[in-house]
Amino acid sequence: MLQLASLGIVLYAFWILLSGYFEPFLLAAGAGSALAVVLLARRMHIVDREGHPIQMIAAVVWYWPWLFKEIAKSAWDVSRIILDPRLPISPVLVRFKPSQKSQVGLTTHANSITLTPGTITVEATQNEFLVHGLTRASGAGVIDSEMDRRISKVEGYR
Repeated sequence: MLQLASLGIVLYAFWILLSGYFEPFLLAAGAGSALAVVLLARRMHIVDREGHPIQMIAAVVWYWPWLFKEIAKSAWDVSRIILDPRLPISPVLVRFKPSQKSQVGLTTHANSITLTPGTITVEATQNEFLVHGLTRASGAGVIDSEMDRRISKVEGYR
């Protein structure tokens, strides 16, 4: 029930954000649309803890600022590498086992790696990630990393 209520609130807030209109009829139409989607999702049995993980919201609020800081630091490093006349790159592929247990955690980890400049998750399975790093340091930096620990904490397993 909490997932359904949360989904309705998120959908309605998203509708208001996209529409930008605050006339009573349009607000009611948005509420009706959000309610219809929630009822349809309930009937289809697609709202669950993994599909709409509201239990992770508090931890995610702390994770996102850290991730944005890491993205900025990596972007600065990649910019320095690109502007260096010697172009000091040493591409590397690294395999490692992530510590996440759920699909949401694994997906968040793989996407966070890819969002960070200089690294790309090439392959992600339950048991292993294959990551391409622009330099040896960026490739080695994903193994048993702070990112892995923080996402496991968000996921609730550490």
